[in-house]
Amino acid sequence: MPGSKLHPERHQVSRIGWLRAAVLGANDGIVSTASLIVGVAAAASSKDEVLLAGVAGLVAGAMSMAAGEYVSVSSQADTEAADLDRERTELATDPEFEHRELAAIYQRRGLEQTTANEVATQLMAHDALGAHARDELSITHITTARPVQAAMTSAVTFTVGAALPLAAAWFSAVGRPMMIAVSVASVLFLALLGAVGARTGSAPVAKAVLRVAFWGAAAMAVTAGIGRLVGASV
Repeated sequence: MPGSKLHPERHQVSRIGWLRAAVLGANDGIVSTASLIVGVAAAASSKDEVLLAGVAGLVAGAMSMAAGEYVSVSSQADTEAADLDRERTELATDPEFEHRELAAIYQRRGLEQTTANEVATQLMAHDALGAHARDELSITHITTARPVQAAMTSAVTFTVGAALPLAAAWFSAVGRPMMIAVSVASVLFLALLGAVGARTGSAPVAKAVLRVAFWGAAAMAVTAGIGRLVGASV
């Protein structure tokens, strides 16, 4: 329509990279640190020992998350780069085959053969590698691997998440009171995290809250049971 303006839509999938790392980091920080504190507290240790274990878990966990995310996402980036190099070579050595391959993809998506051939021709003339990366390899600017972003996001959010049950332990007496306080606070923190993550990604809130709260509580219950058994046997 003359005079009409394009309305740029904002889709939440553009946040998937950092949001996944943030939710994973915060969730792991809460669950692992709370489970560690509950497990040590169940073994009837002193408060200083429990807090020391919690701080050690926070530091070690943040470093582990950063390193793990960086290595994992770097592996993804290396795979993407290798696929793009292979595709670049194939485009240079056999462009006709690559054209037919791209046109076939569009036909499977519902275009007629003539239209699919024309679309493939125009897209390859504009950016052949970009077209094959997007439509053949499913590599886009949204899903592409970003190792540093994932590592930093996971480390920071893990630290923030781990600090929450650690703060609850700080204000609690050692033993059963600490176990109860940390468990209840952590489940509440997990529920809040699930709600924030769901709202940020425009996903169902109730489902996300129940999922993270249930599995977090289960992890703490198992760790507390192990800690109690270890404490009873020592």
